[in-house]
Amino acid sequence: MDRINGKIVKGVGGKYTVLSDGKRYAARARGVFRHEQISPEVGDDVTLRIEANGDAYIEDIAERKNLLIRPPMANLDLLFITAAAAKPAPVLSTLDKLSAICVHSSILPVFVITKCDLDPECGNRIADIYRRSGFPVFTLRGLGEDGGGADEREVESLRAFLKEQMPGKTAAFAGASGIGKSTLLNLLFPALALKTGGISEKIERGKHTTRHVELFEADGGLLADTPGFGMLDFMRFDFMRVGDLADAFPDFAPYLGKCRYTGCTHLCEDGCAVCAAVADGKIEHSRHESYVELYHILKEKKDWKKPARF
Repeated sequence: MDRINGKIVKGVGGKYTVLSDGKRYAARARGVFRHEQISPEVGDDVTLRIEANGDAYIEDIAERKNLLIRPPMANLDLLFITAAAAKPAPVLSTLDKLSAICVHSSILPVFVITKCDLDPECGNRIADIYRRSGFPVFTLRGLGEDGGGADEREVESLRAFLKEQMPGKTAAFAGASGIGKSTLLNLLFPALALKTGGISEKIERGKHTTRHVELFEADGGLLADTPGFGMLDFMRFDFMRVGDLADAFPDFAPYLGKCRYTGCTHLCEDGCAVCAAVADGKIEHSRHESYVELYHILKEKKDWKKPARF
């Protein structure tokens, strides 16, 4: 019986693929994890027990640096938040929720705005919002289902960023279905050959083509395409406490601690430095609107529980 360390790169139906020193092992989790209410996730660093007959079992899960619920991943370093300028139309509050979760979890959010050729004004507006908020932003035009027509300079800019950031890191692309995540990854990494799908003309929403999270070796790190995410329910899931929320908006940072009153909620109080920055155009209105929405949700949440193994 041997024990080796590795990382979960795929998990489907209770069966896991663990990468260790370039070799992949098919493994199952020990039943004790169910009793401890711990579910192994893609990205987990684990210890495998290899039996004499070759069967492999996940025996231990190392302490996690972070854990995302949507998409379900552990120990993530970068998240490429992908949105389309049109078809489907972007929902800024959803992008803000996901970026706030990233910042709170010490994950670098990187915004990738696709289909900017379909609505250049919207694409430029979204890019400007998140650049002004302090995040890396990339815009892409002409990204068809087969990747044809993409602006090579824009793709190369993103490719260069990946090559610089990826070594030794775990990253993922996430966003609503149909905005071109898998197409983009195929363009950046042709060896992946991920399935792609179009848009339902009736409801202008994407057809799900990515069914599970899987990590692939890329540029010296690990990279995942992820299923499209839906509503990020802050009431149902434990993302953060209300007291952590302002720090999850890095564009608020220059103004925190400068309000007239101690304990300012940054909602609408007189003398609030954050609200004054919004009024002066230094903080985007949409960002503050998302903050206010999340504040009220988290304020009502009474049963926050710290996720297991943080």
